[in-house]
Amino acid sequence: MYKGLLVVLLLSGCAARGEFTKAPAGLAGGTPETIFVGTTRAAGDADVVGGFGFDRAEAASFLRYDVAIPEDREPGEVNWPPRSRKPDARRDFLTLDQRNFATADDFGTALRAAMKLRGQTDAVVYVHGFNNTMAEGVYRVAQMHHDLEVPGVAVHYAWPSRGSALGYVYDRDSVLFARSGFVDLLDQVNAAGAKNIVIVAHSMGATLTMEAMRQMVLENGPQALDRITGVVLISPDLDLDVFRSQAKDIGKLPKPFVIFGNSRDKVLNLSATLSGTGERLGNLDGITKVSNLDVIYLDTAAYNTGSGHQNLGENPALLKLFGGLVGIADSFTADSRARVGLLPGLVLTVRNATEIVLRPVAAIGEGRTGPRP
Repeated sequence: MYKGLLVVLLLSGCAARGEFTKAPAGLAGGTPETIFVGTTRAAGDADVVGGFGFDRAEAASFLRYDVAIPEDREPGEVNWPPRSRKPDARRDFLTLDQRNFATADDFGTALRAAMKLRGQTDAVVYVHGFNNTMAEGVYRVAQMHHDLEVPGVAVHYAWPSRGSALGYVYDRDSVLFARSGFVDLLDQVNAAGAKNIVIVAHSMGATLTMEAMRQMVLENGPQALDRITGVVLISPDLDLDVFRSQAKDIGKLPKPFVIFGNSRDKVLNLSATLSGTGERLGNLDGITKVSNLDVIYLDTAAYNTGSGHQNLGENPALLKLFGGLVGIADSFTADSRARVGLLPGLVLTVRNATEIVLRPVAAIGEGRTGPRP
């Protein structure tokens, strides 16, 4: 089983990767989505759109991308323009504009202006996972922010992933390298006037998020996390013992603290086997081992798409179910009795942890309400 999956991953590493495509002048169509970016990727060719590779940079760069979201696509899809035809704003994700800020202060000024323009003081900071190029991270953030109809300004931390299925060790080391850069970005968002910061991290980005929050608390005390009003970990590729140790050092986790897991996540199942542990935080079979932590664990296995590693971002049913992160926060912090029936699934509470095993509505109508699909 795992040999076959490894072959699939190796072959996917040879496939064409996502790249920024500049929208031709005068091309109409698409809905613009603005993404502010802090990155510790090293700058590359200035003439190339995006211009950032996988090398690590000691000094962070700050940017803004305006991305056109095409109308002719299914929710959850990121459509890359094929080389066989001209870009089409109705079907393809395209880059409308890219601005590189000379200083962190210039970035903060632009971010503050964007929040003022929207009349908001909320920011959602996204952290990509393993095996991502710069363009893939930015476009996926634009897609999720748009499809989930997330309120608040979108900010993305682009850490130096190698963008290769063979780069797992490089990426894992890059996560440790990138901790301070992520803390600095959160400081910039805070200084720009964001009163509420929600962190959304995917896969290996969950490790980076936990490490950064741990660093903030150890350096400046629990109040360092006061502005972080929610954390969402999607398919976290994170050792369970490491997560528990990080949570212990952090102390009081931000609330809500939501984990989207999948007991049938093929990527995490392989990662768990290769690491010799048998499980990762994102593929738990029940919440017993995190029962003393104040977290909400959602099992999305019944909504599997592909490998099951991008269920929330790619599955239209889940996107529709979770229409916005603010709504999620309000719902999950409500009285536990009110949560029952709120989502199509089974709610289990073990001490502090709450597990929600999601079910398609049809499955509930057929009486399939056991703890696992």
